[in-house]
Amino acid sequence: MSAGGPVVIVGGGLAGATAAESLRERGFEGEIVVFGAESHLPYERPPLSKAVLLGDKSSDDAFVHDEAWWREHDIDVRTGSEVQSIDLAGRRVVTTRGEQPYEWLVLATGSEPRHLRLADESGKPVHYLRTVEDSLALKDALTEGARVAIVGGGWIGLEVAAAARKVGASVTVHEGADLPLFAVLGPEVAQHFADLHRDHGVDLRLGTPVTSEDLSDADLVVVGIGAAPRTGLAEAAGLEVDDGVLVDELLRTSDEHVLAIGDIASQLHPVLGRRVRVEHWDNAIGQGKAAAATITGSAEPYATLPYFFTDQYDLGMEYFGNVGPDGYDRVQTRGDFSGPFRAWWIRDGVVVAAMQANDWDASDATRESVGQAPPEA
Repeated sequence: MSAGGPVVIVGGGLAGATAAESLRERGFEGEIVVFGAESHLPYERPPLSKAVLLGDKSSDDAFVHDEAWWREHDIDVRTGSEVQSIDLAGRRVVTTRGEQPYEWLVLATGSEPRHLRLADESGKPVHYLRTVEDSLALKDALTEGARVAIVGGGWIGLEVAAAARKVGASVTVHEGADLPLFAVLGPEVAQHFADLHRDHGVDLRLGTPVTSEDLSDADLVVVGIGAAPRTGLAEAAGLEVDDGVLVDELLRTSDEHVLAIGDIASQLHPVLGRRVRVEHWDNAIGQGKAAAATITGSAEPYATLPYFFTDQYDLGMEYFGNVGPDGYDRVQTRGDFSGPFRAWWIRDGVVVAAMQANDWDASDATRESVGQAPPEA
């Protein structure tokens, strides 16, 4: 493909990095500029709550590519350079270091942890987990005997709990729902995760809001109560925003020269038939590749089903699909949660989501079951 106008990518995470990489793979020879507000080259975030926090990998392993790779592929990565505004009419972005024109703009600004005032005002060391620095600081704080209070029983909270128990810290998880992961997995499967953590010595305090008194005995507090999409830049520019930047099946925003991908993209999903915003690793890669396809003129609707994985203690799990606001009628399971285990969430006789735990040979079949009739019991 011949050179085209400049492609500007705002965001130094996996989604933006994948878009840039995929453009070169597709033969795009034009200028590519990646703006990252952090001082680091683009990196992946899942290891920060998994392998890096556990000490199994260094933070350097999270980087998508080293500096030499970006230079060899003629991709201008500008770290520590924040985009302050977008001029849609003039097709340019204004940054802390000046202006940059674009023919195509890809917004991949990601999300940021939701803060909890109760924790922030507790007088305790409070940790949120989003950046490399966050992960390394938390890793240093998770020591044997440390009393760790975790607010939020979602994926981040439970992964931190597992890491903390590995080093011998005392862990209490505060979750307002009746079970951890209740909103995602429902009571049938969420109960297994509750049992898993209790079996490893975690004190789960469920079904009641956390109070200041709950945090008083902790040495440190970790808050994992979800994340909010960073849509301020898009909204200020006049793009359509509603819990994410609204994009169509080709990831195009309300401006034909602007795409949005990753955590911030509220996509009209061609398979699910509704809007969905996904904050996971696989989606960042898939939408980065899809954005490059749109820019290079070979676009196809982004139809990949949402996917998530987690590692907690000796359990590794993959989850495919999305139950969505309509919920499910029943859950069908196979196996024992302490060994190979599979589950299917079913609505109107069709699998809307499926997972496998410690059953890696079943990954493909689990993924392919979504949208089909459930397997025989």
